[in-house]
Amino acid sequence: MTRFTPQELEAARDRLVPDVVADGLRVLFCGINPGLMTAATGHHFARPGNRFWPVLHLSGFTPRLLKPSEQGELPSYGLGITNVVARATARADELSAEEYREGGRLLTLKVARLRPRWLAVVGITAYRAAFDDRGAQVGPQVRTIGDTRVWVLPNPSGLNAHWTAGTMAEEFARLRMASENQHAR
Repeated sequence: MTRFTPQELEAARDRLVPDVVADGLRVLFCGINPGLMTAATGHHFARPGNRFWPVLHLSGFTPRLLKPSEQGELPSYGLGITNVVARATARADELSAEEYREGGRLLTLKVARLRPRWLAVVGITAYRAAFDDRGAQVGPQVRTIGDTRVWVLPNPSGLNAHWTAGTMAEEFARLRMASENQHAR
């Protein structure tokens, strides 16, 4: 893994990271916003300690553990990645309520255009803020975007001590099973 100086990471602030998407994905994973390591590398969930890639594999979504630099393989598994807010920051708490709301509006438009079977938002707080749904819990949501179902997953950040990689993988696996059992459109 490339090492970055604090100055190089800071220079990545506000940088945009391209989505990994295609039409008709099985699951479009949606992070909160890119961290500075993600922005510096151009690879989603790139920070060491982020559990997204290990959990994706442990839950059965991918046949092997992918590195962030292999994110381009995701569409071949029917998977993609986007973010609620495109702007890179050191911490999600640097985002404003307005940015979350606007991110939810733009995400709704993106999902309507791409039509994944499931939108999986990784982070309950981000989901609640983006969609003004204060009562949302981890798991499948009542909300749909067109024909796209919505699932909220735990945030895979290493800072989220409430969830272990194992318990996260169980929740990701619930989504995987639902996405496999859902009839293709």
